[in-house]
Amino acid sequence: MNENSRVWVYQSNKEFNNSELNVLDTLLLDFTNTWSAHNQQLKASYEIKYNRFIVLIVDENQAGASGCSIDKSVHLMKEMEQKFNINLFDRFHIAWKDKESVYSASRAEFEALIEKKQINSETIVFNNLVLNYKDYQNNWEIPFKESWHSKIFKLEEAS
Repeated sequence: MNENSRVWVYQSNKEFNNSELNVLDTLLLDFTNTWSAHNQQLKASYEIKYNRFIVLIVDENQAGASGCSIDKSVHLMKEMEQKFNINLFDRFHIAWKDKESVYSASRAEFEALIEKKQINSETIVFNNLVLNYKDYQNNWEIPFKESWHSKIFKLEEAS
């Protein structure tokens, strides 16, 4: 994909199992193969990362994603929420990495982990607000200290 391709990251509040991943893969492949804006086919793709994140990607050099086409993708995500009993739109359900495992928690649970010092300035968190493919590749998984999280959640500095 072009580095300027537009990106939307949807984070599930739970990890998908293999059966769910197979269904997701089929649904997303069908959707991206037929996704259009104003009767123009979008050059779209998707990724499922860490069995938890759905990433939609559109190379707008061919055709731009319009309000209606974006609404179609949101509608698909809402359908997936119903089908898999998940939440894809809770921006304060925070995900982070510990070694190679990915975990997530509510805002209150995340704050408790910070207080217990289980989350620190070097903890890798996910910036689901990335806007393009280059940003997604370079700034999606970043240390807590470099993320928007550090502006919302305060870490106690070690003395």
